[in-house]
Amino acid sequence: MGEANACGAAPWHEREWDLVIMGAGTTGLSAAIFAGARGGRVLLVDASPELGGSLLVAHGQISAAGTKLQKQKGIHDTPEMHYEEALRISKGTIDKDLARLAIFNAAETFDWLCDNGYDLVPDVPSLSNAHEPYSVARYYWGKDWGRSIAKVLIAKVEEQVARGTVTQQLSTRIVGLVQDVDGAVTGVVTEEGDGRRRRVRARNVLLAAGGYAANPEMFERMVGVPLFARAAYPYNKGLGIELGVEAGGFLRGRDRYLSNFGWLLRDDDFPSPIIGRVNTYPNERPPWEIYVNMNARRFIREDEPSVDQREHTLLRQPNLRYWVVFDDAIFQQAPPMVYGWTREQMAEAFNRQFPFTRAETLDQLARAIGIDPAGLVATVKAYNTGRAAGRDYFGRLHMPAAIEKGPFYAIRQQGASVTSTAGLAVDGELRVIRPDRSPVKGLYAAGEILGSGQLQGDAFVGGMMAMPCLVFGRLLGEKMIRF
Repeated sequence: MGEANACGAAPWHEREWDLVIMGAGTTGLSAAIFAGARGGRVLLVDASPELGGSLLVAHGQISAAGTKLQKQKGIHDTPEMHYEEALRISKGTIDKDLARLAIFNAAETFDWLCDNGYDLVPDVPSLSNAHEPYSVARYYWGKDWGRSIAKVLIAKVEEQVARGTVTQQLSTRIVGLVQDVDGAVTGVVTEEGDGRRRRVRARNVLLAAGGYAANPEMFERMVGVPLFARAAYPYNKGLGIELGVEAGGFLRGRDRYLSNFGWLLRDDDFPSPIIGRVNTYPNERPPWEIYVNMNARRFIREDEPSVDQREHTLLRQPNLRYWVVFDDAIFQQAPPMVYGWTREQMAEAFNRQFPFTRAETLDQLARAIGIDPAGLVATVKAYNTGRAAGRDYFGRLHMPAAIEKGPFYAIRQQGASVTSTAGLAVDGELRVIRPDRSPVKGLYAAGEILGSGQLQGDAFVGGMMAMPCLVFGRLLGEKMIRF
């Protein structure tokens, strides 16, 4: 044994821990807080030099039913209602066991956050419009987005650090799991910034290191779609998933990839940073423009009210890509369409910025953006004809102006997901399981490492990424992991 520290305890790497947590983000922080409160000896390990994980870059919207805040605002809601809506929005594809576990424990977790200083924006809960809306207001977010949650969790972890129940080991990766002859996990192998590796003993290990959305090679290998947008937490490289599979686990959800309806990217060097977003929500801004794909064809009614329908339709388009096309009269008369931009800022972007293209004729516009000129001319003519007759081919209702006089404009939209679809399979106690459904003893997983395909199914279900992370971390720390 090495030398004891000033308090008489052995160095962190020479102790046996009740729980070693890989990842100090939403799930890992929650688990550390509640395991530490139970008196467990917890080692919290993260490759980053700071706590917070994806909460430092994510919007951090969450959903919960039956909360004290809902009751204060006279909103009747129950976990059963929330669960039924998650089934409706996901068309029954969400993992039912995990959904029930998250949803039926969400209110208590949300109330705990609020009791400990969660700084909410004043107009929540809402129905949500970023995704297919709920029918009851149960969608929440903080004034500083995900960082509002991180602030609460980090403060509570620091309390446990002060008590001596939680030890932080940052700038350190977990690069291996130690297993006995029966396959039970008995520890981890860590690697510090200087390359030094240590074997650490643990009665339980929780994989909570996020997904693989910052790993382009792994992202495309998992779902067969390139990682177009660079927006994920940079430490989400998928190592936790690989460790879980090496220990005997397997993946679920690879067939449930779904893209949002488009981002403005800086360039074609994928993954590319997001520079903005076009308002394609017809309930907020009824469209004046048309959308054309790489074949120079419209592919959906631009005022389609269902977010889910728009997203699934884009999924069938080449390269998940399309252009918003309009003429100068629309540019001058329609409300500006890029969130937070004025018409003057947009005009400047058309002079110099990648996703924005302007040309004097439709033929020139098509050539500039790389689609068929004759096809674009025919598509615009067909739209104008349908508009004049009041019978649009796609059934579009809002058609305030024709597209007929140059200069003409195109804004390129790129569909992309910024989260991980596939993830480790777990049972109802969040234990990593083998293909035969037997648990890998001593090994748990929770958070984005489970993948959106399990937590949201074949849809984006509002608040069902961050909220299960919080809930599962709390439940594991508070109840499930046995010391």
